[in-house]
Amino acid sequence: MTFHLALAQMRVEGGARHANLARAVARIGQAADQGAQVVLLPEALDLGWTHPSATTDAGPIPDGETATGLREAARRHHVHVCAGLVEQAGPARYNAALLIGPAGDILLHHRKINELGIGHDCYDLGNRLGVAPTPLGTFGLMICADAFAPGQIVSRTLGLMGADVILSPCAWAVPADHDQTREPYGQLWRDHYGPVARAFRLWIAGCSNVGPLTAGPWAGRKCIGCSLVVGPDGQQVLLGPYGEDADTLLHVRVTPEPRPARGDGWERWWTTNPCPSPPGRG
Repeated sequence: MTFHLALAQMRVEGGARHANLARAVARIGQAADQGAQVVLLPEALDLGWTHPSATTDAGPIPDGETATGLREAARRHHVHVCAGLVEQAGPARYNAALLIGPAGDILLHHRKINELGIGHDCYDLGNRLGVAPTPLGTFGLMICADAFAPGQIVSRTLGLMGADVILSPCAWAVPADHDQTREPYGQLWRDHYGPVARAFRLWIAGCSNVGPLTAGPWAGRKCIGCSLVVGPDGQQVLLGPYGEDADTLLHVRVTPEPRPARGDGWERWWTTNPCPSPPGRG
């Protein structure tokens, strides 16, 4: 089955939960009106990545303001929604992501595992992975730097678990003086998405926010979009525009491929279908 995926490369303002949630809900409605069946939004879209407001304004899942607002939007527009948000769970706080079904139910709840060191004061680390079968295909979730965990272990594990499509809320930031002409942004993600997509014949989609980082360890940097979709051949299918003002909706048609192997069958499949970088080989 082919489905319509929209990536909401939206502006995120640090600490402005109500405004950010309203913007996300609006993007979900716009994407649905344009035919989207799945809407992917950025990382920590409610408060901004590593913004100090995480310590005071993070909300619970499934009933916090952000989670509830996203669930209601998914139900109202009858779409799948994947979004990153900051979660308070008792004394712990997580950089989390949800996959919400068209009925507003939570299908997947992921907590970022490979958090950058500068984020450790904001977030505790996740300790589990999962996939969710749906009528559109089997989805897995990761968040931003999970993609370059050593050996690409997060995304490769999702492939072994049966993911047809990996969705990744992201916050891709560069120094304020970054020169896009001299150093085009995005190769890091192609280098980590491509080999996994080829090895497991799956899709990977990463959606970044845009806008300045105004507080926290990366204050002064800017998030610049460049949201990316890679297909089962490991090649770039879609690349979003670059810039701290590049707030836009992006659209792509996704056709999940039948899994060619499962379990230890992957090793045999890689033997007869040489792959540039299966696990343990590059």
